[in-house]
Amino acid sequence: MSTTETPDATLDTRAHLDSRYGRTTGRRRRTKLWAILVGSAVLVASVAWVIWVGIFSPSSSLEVRDLGYAHDDTTATASWELTVDAGLTSSCAVQALNSTHAIVGWKIIEIPASDDRTRRFTETVRTSEPPVTGLIYRCWLT
Repeated sequence: MSTTETPDATLDTRAHLDSRYGRTTGRRRRTKLWAILVGSAVLVASVAWVIWVGIFSPSSSLEVRDLGYAHDDTTATASWELTVDAGLTSSCAVQALNSTHAIVGWKIIEIPASDDRTRRFTETVRTSEPPVTGLIYRCWLT
């Protein structure tokens, strides 16, 4: 004997199993609602961050330009021009290179705040072997 199930019996069994294992339509709605709320919150936070960083962040600028160098067998002297907003402190890394472009001297210079926007500096770096150049590696706000 074979038993055939009616569509109503299948639906009734499915509804019973869904209810038994917590797969109710109310639960699905709550899950969708939470997903929409969390997605909306992430979207709002992302847009707020982009606006804050892109529009309202302080726009301090820093520019550096090599002016020249001099060297002997044990030192390299670099000259540079630093442009930074008045009242901000910065630091610069000066490096000396040998003929194979290896770093043979390195020094970090602390630049105090000033009312002048553009200033010129000269710094001498001791080297571990004869250099061929002295230059600014990088400057940053501190």
